[in-house]
Amino acid sequence: MVKQRSELLFLYDVQWANPNGDPLDGNKPRIDEETGKNIVTDVRLKRTIRDYLYEYRGQEIFVREIAQDDEYIQDAKARAEDFLVRDGGKLEKSKLTLSEMKKIINDEVLRQCIDVRLFGVTLPIEKSSREKGSITHTGPVQFKMGQSLHRVKLEYIKGTGAFASGGQMTQKTFREEYVLPYSLIAFYGVVNETAARSTRLTEEDVELLVEAMWEGTKNLISRSKVGHVPRLLLRVVYQEPHFHIGELDQYISLHTEKAEEEIRDVRDYVLDVSPLIKVLVREKEKIAKIELRQDERLVCSEQLADRLRQEGIVVDIRS
Repeated sequence: MVKQRSELLFLYDVQWANPNGDPLDGNKPRIDEETGKNIVTDVRLKRTIRDYLYEYRGQEIFVREIAQDDEYIQDAKARAEDFLVRDGGKLEKSKLTLSEMKKIINDEVLRQCIDVRLFGVTLPIEKSSREKGSITHTGPVQFKMGQSLHRVKLEYIKGTGAFASGGQMTQKTFREEYVLPYSLIAFYGVVNETAARSTRLTEEDVELLVEAMWEGTKNLISRSKVGHVPRLLLRVVYQEPHFHIGELDQYISLHTEKAEEEIRDVRDYVLDVSPLIKVLVREKEKIAKIELRQDERLVCSEQLADRLRQEGIVVDIRS
């Protein structure tokens, strides 16, 4: 079981891609009109994590599309009943009370589904039209909305598709899309040890989460997502109970000689981490260790690992 609170700071960039389209606005990349910065929802990051854990690590995932025999996608009630099992056998809900159903499903979902242990869930449980209930778990892992560290430029691209627009036609179809030439996106998250008790989150689960954030981002292979590269992943593990610094993403910024909208590559700027180092050093007595993973092309204003170690902070460099 997770017993220590930790914070996550994750940076990745995209080139000529759409990091998170808005379905209510023609699937354009999300941009804050006031700041001109790119926005990415926490739902998008969680999807990346879930897909990696399911496809590459063989973990059971509760929130995923499953087609039923009639080819319709399962709803939440049907998905919950997938876990109405005991000793590998399916149980008949007509032979159980609603309370028994809730306990069995709850235990099995928490045992099998890593995404529920990480992010929580609300499960609708229905024995009959008259007997209904639900199970709710608040996720120990919570992320803020991701945001680029600079203003971005929206580009409109139009091209031809591979197929004709009709069976007897020679004219090819046209595709239209909006992309960002470049965006460096920062996500901040917290792993709460109190909520972890409810979902039975383990340290092994958190290790898989961190792996999935990095490797899952590298393995985004759909056409709109090709070009995603993880650049920095920091996990601050605390030894002080119920304490965390908060908003680690507010302690970093970009320094560039270009206009922000003209940034096209990770080498076009320096990531200023001096304020981050300062706040970590200030609270070093409350920190057990820092786990660090950094892409070799990312240039920081100071060498993170070296500076933190000089101040007596344990730094575990991940590769």
